[in-house]
Amino acid sequence: MTAQITPSTRALGTADSSDHTLAAVWRGGDEINLESVALPPLGPGEVLVRVRLATVCGSDRHTVSGRRQQPCPSILGHETVAEVVALGPDNADAQEAVHAVDGRPLKRGQRVIWSVTLRCGTCDRCLAGVTAKCRTLRKSGHESFESDWSLSGGYAQHAVLPAGMPIAVVDDEIADTLAAPAACATATVMAVIERAGMLVGRRVVVIGAGMLGLTAVAAASSAGAASVVAVDPNRARREMAERFGASEVRSSTAGLKDCDTLLEFSGSSTALQEGLRALDVRGVAVLAGAVAPDADVTFDPESVVRRHISITGVHNYEPRHLTAALDFLQETRGRFPWEDLVADPAPLDDIVALLTQPPGPKPRYAVAPR
Repeated sequence: MTAQITPSTRALGTADSSDHTLAAVWRGGDEINLESVALPPLGPGEVLVRVRLATVCGSDRHTVSGRRQQPCPSILGHETVAEVVALGPDNADAQEAVHAVDGRPLKRGQRVIWSVTLRCGTCDRCLAGVTAKCRTLRKSGHESFESDWSLSGGYAQHAVLPAGMPIAVVDDEIADTLAAPAACATATVMAVIERAGMLVGRRVVVIGAGMLGLTAVAAASSAGAASVVAVDPNRARREMAERFGASEVRSSTAGLKDCDTLLEFSGSSTALQEGLRALDVRGVAVLAGAVAPDADVTFDPESVVRRHISITGVHNYEPRHLTAALDFLQETRGRFPWEDLVADPAPLDDIVALLTQPPGPKPRYAVAPR
């Protein structure tokens, strides 16, 4: 299957001299057309970025396969690193400057990543600090192409970041292939690790050794866990987990015993069921992989009470986790083989194949739209 290039598609010049950009517009199923899209005028607080690299998250694959629902047509892609090329009209004034989540003012030429989620900032959930579950939440790479945020996804040469979008500046030492997944996978893991609490001296089990699981193995190891057991039926992933700090690898959770912290990224109810049984007194389970329907999980309430077990879930993340993700990558870039997690980038024309073909030896495919 190949992307269909519409008749309106034309060769583009630089972003600064063109009023159009090239975007891969998903129109249902595996139909994705490369189309010329007009760049909208920027409003106050908005930022235009030129996409350098976007990685292919599993949720985008689920959208194309029909396992996940989202507005159609739309431009997919929410793990993206880009350069700032233009700021809204009021942003030239220092007092009106758009700032990154760490307080730095944004400037043209900076490499940036941005949040999957755009919150309203005024609803009860936002005011309570749970912006990931804002009541009027909008999401990068998930908005209708026919809405007022048509260029929301990373599978395009440009994207528009609305006013209020949490944005993080990427340091020079962090490669594009590390930075792009930080906008989703790495930041989500930072939220999971935060929810799990102190890991020093804890016996940690990570279920699922895909992109998020491998990142969690590295994070738990770096946080001082006494042991980190990675569970995955795929042998290659288990071998990769050892390179990311796993002290033990297993093909399943069957027979697993005595763990303090369970981090679940597989979405497998069977694996989770066994994992919950292995939690010791005051054990904590954080679920992040169950984002699609699966079988129910049962547990004995008395056992949960007597063992003081805590079970919680994480979906999306908060703005602070963007900077935490980049800081973590900066601190560990010489310790773990992060470059082995993302395949060499393909051109935007290959996006259909990347979204529909089986995963390769590396957890993430990537596209470089330019």
